[in-house]
Amino acid sequence: MTPLKAPVTVAEALRHAASAGLPRAEAQYLLQAVLDCTRSWLIAHDTDLLSDTQQQRFQDWLSQRLDDVPLAYLVGEKEFFGLRLQVTPDTLVPRPDTEVLVQWALEQLQGLTAPRVVDLGTGSGAIALALASQRPDANVHMVDVSPGALAVASGNAQRLGLTVHAHLGSWFQPLEGQAPFDLIVSNPPYVAGNDHHLRALRHEPRSALTPGGNGLSDIAHLTKQAPAWLKPGAWLLMEHGWDQAESVASLLHEQGFRDVSLRRDLGDQPRASGGRWAG
Repeated sequence: MTPLKAPVTVAEALRHAASAGLPRAEAQYLLQAVLDCTRSWLIAHDTDLLSDTQQQRFQDWLSQRLDDVPLAYLVGEKEFFGLRLQVTPDTLVPRPDTEVLVQWALEQLQGLTAPRVVDLGTGSGAIALALASQRPDANVHMVDVSPGALAVASGNAQRLGLTVHAHLGSWFQPLEGQAPFDLIVSNPPYVAGNDHHLRALRHEPRSALTPGGNGLSDIAHLTKQAPAWLKPGAWLLMEHGWDQAESVASLLHEQGFRDVSLRRDLGDQPRASGGRWAG
């Protein structure tokens, strides 16, 4: 890609990005971040010149984006369920489809006073913080095996003024001694180890994307261990791949969960499954 030569206007920068193959909406988003401006300002000031520093940053971000680096890593944040979250390469980028899981979790918490909730494999804290923001009375816990990810999640909680309890460790291990929960929710690694989509996701932490094999090992572990951490009548809700719904339902049935059900994502694909622990 031919580098930009100064001086460069807003319009010229956008044309350069388009010629390199970046969609216009993404180029505008990056330039808005570089200039710290709104989209309407950007459109109204298309003849304004970029400073050398701004031009260099835009050029650098453009090169990285063309190499599939997520937009959220470049600008350092991502909106999820109305919250602006910091994200880094230590965490997955929160996806809009995961908001379906949050909405389902909130439905299961209706009618409960000061419910105990845990988000396993929290990453940036997206699910835990979304729940805490909507249910300030809830006792929300978040767990992650990655110190870097948990630091990001804890930082997000502090910036948003949300009270959550952070635990470093693998799945249920750091919860030893905790009382049972009213809800366990998780977006665990579930991509199959040979899935071709992993190539495009190579900049995100692989361990948070796939456990290898058919992608079901972590879901199977959660399903097996969850009953020991759930109150009678409490729910386990998990995100999974579009083609894994039947397998996840079987795992839940095998462990004695009742009312096993499914939610679909924004593209009408099977995205989350859950069940109620009868005790």
